Amino acid sequence: MEANNRDQIVDVGSVVEAVSAEAGDAPLYAIESLCMRCHQNGTTRFLFTSIPNFRKILLSAFECPHCGERNNEVQFAGEIQPRGCCYSLEIPAGEQKMFNRQVVKSESATIKIPELEFEIPPEAQRGSLSMVEGILMRAADELQALQEERRKVAPETADAIDQFLVKLRACATAESSFTFIIDDPAGNSYIENPFAPSSDPSLTIKFYDRTPEQQALLGYSTQNEGTRDEVLESGEAAASGRTRRQPHGSVGAAAGQRAIAQSNSAEIADALFRYSAPEEVMTFPSTCGTCTAKCETRMFVTNIPYFQEVIVMASTCDACGYRNSELKPGGRIPEKGKKITLYVKNIKDLSRDVIKSDTASVQVPELDLELASGTMGGLVTTVEGLITQISESLKNVHGFSLGDSLDEHKRSKWLDFQARLNKLLSLEEAWTLILDDALANSFVAPATDDLKDDHQLTFEEYERSWEQNEELGLNDIDTSSADAAYESTNTTKIE
Repeated sequence: MEANNRDQIVDVGSVVEAVSAEAGDAPLYAIESLCMRCHQNGTTRFLFTSIPNFRKILLSAFECPHCGERNNEVQFAGEIQPRGCCYSLEIPAGEQKMFNRQVVKSESATIKIPELEFEIPPEAQRGSLSMVEGILMRAADELQALQEERRKVAPETADAIDQFLVKLRACATAESSFTFIIDDPAGNSYIENPFAPSSDPSLTIKFYDRTPEQQALLGYSTQNEGTRDEVLESGEAAASGRTRRQPHGSVGAAAGQRAIAQSNSAEIADALFRYSAPEEVMTFPSTCGTCTAKCETRMFVTNIPYFQEVIVMASTCDACGYRNSELKPGGRIPEKGKKITLYVKNIKDLSRDVIKSDTASVQVPELDLELASGTMGGLVTTVEGLITQISESLKNVHGFSLGDSLDEHKRSKWLDFQARLNKLLSLEEAWTLILDDALANSFVAPATDDLKDDHQLTFEEYERSWEQNEELGLNDIDTSSADAAYESTNTTKIE
């Protein structure tokens, strides 16, 4: 009787209302729908569920009892993520296990295989929950389905597709090595990392800000409404082609430097933002990264004791309420990288201020934890806040860590790692935090007035490798023309 209630045929409105509710255990709903193959009525079943540590999703599965047609689709019921994501998986030949990785592909994601110059646009395959092998075989089957019609109309095109299908199936059967890339501007796609929470040498994850074109494809308005323009009209007129400078006094600078040196995170924000600073705050027009509306960005330059000159930027959007703050390094690129090691053994160490740039990697040797550079972007936080954000980031990125598809060994491994990560904040044992920044733009505040007196904190400079310079784009920098022009100018002045 219960099974009959779960599979009862209901109207579409009831399904939408049910899956939109916040109930913990949503029931399975079924509705009659038209089969596009035989044009008879089939059944579509809906299930609103949540993948642990990932997203809320709406699963739909269609089945036609007349012709046997079956398909499924995944739609994301949660919000669009603040940034887009790009997963790149290197699959060598003969590694059949790589094809068993689960893949969540949203309806806005594009799949690419650069070696074949092959791309699956978002509209070609709808949102799906599958594996690498399943996505490739589905693409091959869809290309093969219309081959007979192509031979009649364009035989040369059909022959070229036949040759391409041989290469595609060779990739799908692990006969050839290739790169599997899924690029999703909505940030809702995912490739499983079986080594989680450790890093995967074959999997690269990058997050990026969406372009206006990608915003438009996701449904965001690229044009501002009249009311929004009227609100910002006076500000735009004042900021047309120039910046507004707001001079500040000297009270905030002294308080801010003292707060940073004393590692008092509560006073830092008050001293640097609520009060004043000797630097000039510049305000200039910009575009909101979420809704593309016009907004304002405030920026000022300051010096952090024992560190370097930095640029603090803050943006607020009156249209959608989005707020963002960034801290970027100022001055020239350092000649050497820097490795910062902090030995954490008391509660005061957890409140030390940390500046982690987007080029810094994070390591905790006691947990065998290593986050590659670029993970979580740039942060201004404390040691405690950094560990907390690492924990939250791992939960969001490793979506299948506690899913039904995970075997018991991997499940216990992940739960054990989470418990050990939480123990870092309870300080049951001392542990080590390492920030390795090739551009030397990261910083951990000392606990003493003199940096040399802090024996738990060490700074080590090192020569960057060629690979690190290549990743940072430094090997391609050519300043010969600028140097020649500078020398020529100096020579002219001397004459």
